[in-house]
Amino acid sequence: MADTMAQLMKSSSNLVFGERDAAARRVVMDRIFSEDVTFADAEGVLIGRDALHAKAQQLLDGAPGFVFTEAGPVYQAQDLGCLAWNFGPAGQPPVVSGMDIAIVRDGRIASLHTVLTRS
Repeated sequence: MADTMAQLMKSSSNLVFGERDAAARRVVMDRIFSEDVTFADAEGVLIGRDALHAKAQQLLDGAPGFVFTEAGPVYQAQDLGCLAWNFGPAGQPPVVSGMDIAIVRDGRIASLHTVLTRS
């Protein structure tokens, strides 16, 4: 059974960008992202699961003890999903806030854009 938009968005935030175990992260990535996923943020554009995996690892390596928390519900319009999030030390106010915006094709995230709303 295919993941819902909410499941895809929450898995991306919590089980990919929030997962410190690289092997566990990769299993989820292979399930929820298309092989040629495009990821865009203020630093540039990446293409493919391998590049996205490296991006997540770099982010987590640079922020030990930080966790992602959802900052609201998943919003959906057709194949577009949006999820606001916070990122910071566990149990403390967030250091960064943002929003992930995804386009889903064939049950997987094909394009993911991250917009910082507070840093």
